[in-house]
Amino acid sequence: MSENIHFDEMREPDGDVREPYADYDKWFWQQDASWLRKKAKEAETLFRKTGITFNVYGEDAAEERLIPFDMVPRIIAGREWRKLEKGIDQRVRALNAFMHDMYHKQEIVRAGILPQRLIRDNEAFLPEMVGFTPPGGIYTHIVGTDLVRTGPDEFFVLEDNARTPSGVSYMLENRETMMAMFPELFTRVGVRSVSDYPRRLAKSLAACAPSGLDRRPVIGVLTPGIYNSAFYEHAFLADQMGAELVEGSDLRVVDGRIAMRTTRGWRSIDVLYRRVDDEFLDPLTFNSDSMLGVAGIMDVYRAGRLTIANAPGTGIADDKAIYSYMPEIVEFYTGQKPLLKNVETWRCSEEDSLKYVLDNLAELVVKEVHGSGGYGMLIGPTASKKELRDFRAKLTANPHNYIAQPTLSLSTCPILTKQGLAPRHVDLRPYVLVSPDKIDLVPGGLTRVALKKGSLVVNSSQGGGTKDTWVLDD
Repeated sequence: MSENIHFDEMREPDGDVREPYADYDKWFWQQDASWLRKKAKEAETLFRKTGITFNVYGEDAAEERLIPFDMVPRIIAGREWRKLEKGIDQRVRALNAFMHDMYHKQEIVRAGILPQRLIRDNEAFLPEMVGFTPPGGIYTHIVGTDLVRTGPDEFFVLEDNARTPSGVSYMLENRETMMAMFPELFTRVGVRSVSDYPRRLAKSLAACAPSGLDRRPVIGVLTPGIYNSAFYEHAFLADQMGAELVEGSDLRVVDGRIAMRTTRGWRSIDVLYRRVDDEFLDPLTFNSDSMLGVAGIMDVYRAGRLTIANAPGTGIADDKAIYSYMPEIVEFYTGQKPLLKNVETWRCSEEDSLKYVLDNLAELVVKEVHGSGGYGMLIGPTASKKELRDFRAKLTANPHNYIAQPTLSLSTCPILTKQGLAPRHVDLRPYVLVSPDKIDLVPGGLTRVALKKGSLVVNSSQGGGTKDTWVLDD
């Protein structure tokens, strides 16, 4: 694909600056180029001092890396954001209703809309959750909806991330870094704040606490520990929320509740924001070798004495075969057509779809149904003949494991290079907080950017970077 067919979020086809970027563009061209490059290095130093790193696994040894930060913001007009807000709100409501249905009557299966095998053969489906409703009826307390843009008014949902969405600490640190480096810029451009996300998260989680408490709910963040790739984020959020950062070894069941060890004895926890996968949550229920969870936690949870966010078993919504049915899922539970589109998806488990995918492999993106992080996927237009040949064999051998999508013409935003501004492909992950009272969408999100020219892969594990995301206050 050639670069000129992509929607440029900063510039019109004739080169004029698009309205959301007008004030920023004026400011940018008033700055000295060498000063801007110096500021870019300063940002990197700030990130290193703060310790914002992640680990890359799957190599000879886990390697700690800094996620590259590009200081040209991604800017979204207020009216564009309001449209996204409505679409995300609708989708998140449908997701929560879908979760409840999956673990109760499975009406959508009975209606013949969703095949039973997608639930039956889904490793993320937990029989232990069948017939149980979490406190407040909320399954997906925090959702990270991955969006891509292809035109002025065209946004598509790429993934729903209903299990344990990560990256919000980068959204917050990116903004803090920008405000520290360019305070005068924020007086010239009206940008909505994201800095109160931890307060909003704490409030939303507290609203999901088990009923019958006669005190303020105690919130804990359950981390696998310092060697986890996202440990920085776990510690950061606990600190910012005023919550307890705990590991499985700090917790036990005391008097029918989950309690943490303190210098004054055991103290009950009411809401556990867990960053530990389902499999490792409870060695008595799931993986008996797990050292990361708490023995008996599922019994306490099913007795209604603890809120786990997100609820165990929500991973079924992250399955890419389930994703392909999201338009039908939204309509089934809301009675409305989806406001946000899905990316067209071919299910390779279906004979006609598989034939189409095999015939057009060089033009498509093929993903593992349970894959994440940009691993295990094929980008047809950039693949070598050998990669295409190898993937064809995988598809033929195990078609149920894959879905395929068109190679989207992702929008671009400028990054700062040695030569000046240059367009690069981006996606967006807004963060949604769900409680019985409201659905709260933070005005911003994590913009990931493919730093290599022409690349469509924005994942940090695959060399992508991040940007501050501005939603204008208009």
